[in-house]
Amino acid sequence: MSLEGKHALVTGGGTGIGLAVARALAEQGVQVTITGRRQQVLDEVAGGGLHGLAMDVTDEDQVRSVIDAAVEARGPLQIIVANAGIAEGRKLHKSDTEFWRRIMATNLDGAFFTIREGMRSMLGTDWGRVLAISSIAGVRGLPGGGAYSASKHGVIGMMRSLGEDFLGQPYTFNSICPGYVDTDIITRNVDAIKNRAGISAEEAKQVMVQSNRHNRLIAPEEVAAAALWLCMPGSESVNGQEIMIAGGQVVGA
Repeated sequence: MSLEGKHALVTGGGTGIGLAVARALAEQGVQVTITGRRQQVLDEVAGGGLHGLAMDVTDEDQVRSVIDAAVEARGPLQIIVANAGIAEGRKLHKSDTEFWRRIMATNLDGAFFTIREGMRSMLGTDWGRVLAISSIAGVRGLPGGGAYSASKHGVIGMMRSLGEDFLGQPYTFNSICPGYVDTDIITRNVDAIKNRAGISAEEAKQVMVQSNRHNRLIAPEEVAAAALWLCMPGSESVNGQEIMIAGGQVVGA
């Protein structure tokens, strides 16, 4: 089976992991709708099979209308990658309700809206792959990451349940759980850790590097390779699973 001509949706597809996944799919001949909040960012990377549409995954009505427009333009979705998310940490006593809801609205509600609306067209086809980019925080707790970890645990629970819902049908649902990936999020986290812990930028970066078992940051292309594998022939029996990309066994998973 070839992926040539199939239509994929990748949320958060203008940068980082999402862009790497979108490009990997496009290289296989997939027409990829990439979404993000800023049209300018999407326009800068569009072309070569990538088509940018601005979309805020927290806005249910907008998710529906943008996906409808993408399906009208490029046909039913057969690959969905729910990647859009935010990674911020706060200690419990500093986590107000607004912060909690903002994390959940993007990471969990956004994945739910994306998959639900995307499946409406996929169910009219004879093949489909649904992926959610979770995190190692989805299989273990992270210090200061209560809201983030909860949202990513929720994503995994949802994907496991969807895998059960569609057993025996030609659709699979899997989560990818990376450790610290070399994206702009690392830069933002360096500043946050540096300020919170009173350490240098390099020391702050090493906190994240050393959290990966092989003591290096993960390249976005490594995550994209796993996503591509889950869409290719031979992965049909991988369903409702969590693929961890963390340089070794995830302690506490």
